[in-house]
Amino acid sequence: MDIIAKIKAVQLVGRGGAGFPTALKWEAVYKVPGSVKYIVINAAEGEPGVKKDGYILENHITEMLLGVKLAQKYLGAKKCYLYINPVYYKKNHLAITKAVKACGLGKYFEFFVKPHDAGYIGGEETATINAISGFKIEPRLKPPYPTTSGLWEVPTLVDNVETFYNVALVAQGKYQSERFYTINGPVPHPGVYSFPDDWTMEKILYESGNYPKFPFFVQVGGDAAGVVLNQEQLGVAATGAASITIYNLAKQQPRKLLQFWFKFFQENSCGQCTPCREGTYRLVEMMQAKVIDWNLLYTLLDDLSQTSLCALGGSVAIPVKSYIKNILNNDFKKII
Repeated sequence: MDIIAKIKAVQLVGRGGAGFPTALKWEAVYKVPGSVKYIVINAAEGEPGVKKDGYILENHITEMLLGVKLAQKYLGAKKCYLYINPVYYKKNHLAITKAVKACGLGKYFEFFVKPHDAGYIGGEETATINAISGFKIEPRLKPPYPTTSGLWEVPTLVDNVETFYNVALVAQGKYQSERFYTINGPVPHPGVYSFPDDWTMEKILYESGNYPKFPFFVQVGGDAAGVVLNQEQLGVAATGAASITIYNLAKQQPRKLLQFWFKFFQENSCGQCTPCREGTYRLVEMMQAKVIDWNLLYTLLDDLSQTSLCALGGSVAIPVKSYIKNILNNDFKKII
């Protein structure tokens, strides 16, 4: 089986958020000279509102491990590390261990539980490499990329749980260009769903029986870094969206929502770069004031976007600016 040709034929992209072509990443690791290579299966899942990886580990572990086995065989990888959220490990490690033995990955497979203090950034691909390698859990400057210099400075394939699951479907001729979405909020049927990746958000909510009967807005892609859209903006494809969270427009208090976002980013900053470390702290501080200096706040958001080392600090502006523009219509007086 030419798994790379099959992956290219369906144009599979990674499900970890970046959307990078899966075949190109696998080939990049394969082409680097050297006999020692590693695989990291990323199941850290630290973004609030995203639960798809946990769902896959609980319901599709056999298929996911088949994808890992195909990668191990293709690369001749020395070891495959499942970098797993501690909650998922506690709940599923016995079943995963049994499935690993059954599929013949035993001698190549090892758990690595994401440290409790790793935070959200502990799921970034180079931070996961640092964690497993025994270094401080923080992102690395790129390049070099993990494909050429990852675990212990050797070529390393880092892919999301859902990516390996999809590879297995491709190998079995079952891939239907679908992806998993976590639907959250005050809806009748919250949970994880699999739908075509070109469906609109509006269609996903209707087909899952979760389209609200009250005025609402959504946050797409995660409850921290995801973009915020109003009801009239849901007619676009949800490609890349790991989650869709519903907010009741009448009940959501703007200042509390902004405070939640800023506090999340502050608490999850690794502290390595000054813009993120100091900027998120100042944003939290500013939201405690009775009168908010919006010019200064927006300047801080722009600085974070342009100068942060990694995507954590770089994404702080996404939910904030989209919420103020799309939901509050740039009326800062609504934030009381």
